Amino acid sequence: MDASRRSYDEQAARWNGPAGHAWVDLQGVLNQMFGPIEELLVDAVSAEHAASVLDVGCGTGSITRAVARRVGHCVGVDISGPMIEEARARAEREGVPASFVQADAQEYAFEPAAFDAVISRFGVMFFSDPVRAFANLRSTVKDGAGLRCVVWRGPEENPFMTTAERAAAPFLPELPARLPDQPGQFAFADPERVRGILAESGWAGIGIEPVDVVCTLPEKELVTYFTRLGPLGTVLPDADERTRAEIVEVVRPAFDSFVQGTEVRYTAACWMVSARAATAKLS
Repeated sequence: MDASRRSYDEQAARWNGPAGHAWVDLQGVLNQMFGPIEELLVDAVSAEHAASVLDVGCGTGSITRAVARRVGHCVGVDISGPMIEEARARAEREGVPASFVQADAQEYAFEPAAFDAVISRFGVMFFSDPVRAFANLRSTVKDGAGLRCVVWRGPEENPFMTTAERAAAPFLPELPARLPDQPGQFAFADPERVRGILAESGWAGIGIEPVDVVCTLPEKELVTYFTRLGPLGTVLPDADERTRAEIVEVVRPAFDSFVQGTEVRYTAACWMVSARAATAKLS
């Protein structure tokens, strides 16, 4: 099995298993926490005056629905069955002109030149072959269409995101390592790598600007957050109750510097990536 296929299988298993269900269960907390980033993307795509938008890695569809309300139609794509099922149900209940596809956006046969814009909030860092993925996205947009993605900068600028695994590491040596430039949360931390990926896959006018966004979540949800999501969420479901309790006892105080009363606050250090679909050259 080649590395690309192995990476796809790992991501599919993760997002159709515990991680996907956790995001469904915690969507209210996560949508609140990442609300300011949602606003950035919705405002950006609205300024494009796009009539049809593709939301890559849409999750439970919060941004897809918000964009659909603004522009008229938005399609969300995600590899996670549980999240797509929830996204469809919520869109139907709310009467929003949004539709959803469960698929790997790297491989899915989208209709050619179907969209005026592509957006993503933390959804494009997991591709096993990012050049191939962004080339596929280029094929489904019109010439000159806009791309707007928010991705994480490096772990050294996002200490909140690594607090749990750093605190738990002495007790959980099997925690998966964060490997630079590999599919995962910080895969797009290097802006020059991102520029190269986009340029090679048919995008031009590339811009990569730092954005620092204050995010919050209720303190009462903190333990649930770090035990069900991220690296701990991949190993704690299989731990016995005693081990789990010991980990929580050690990890929770590590977040104290982020707790302000009943609220947890941290700064999300991200890149806002923008580009335009390059016009195909005539041979």
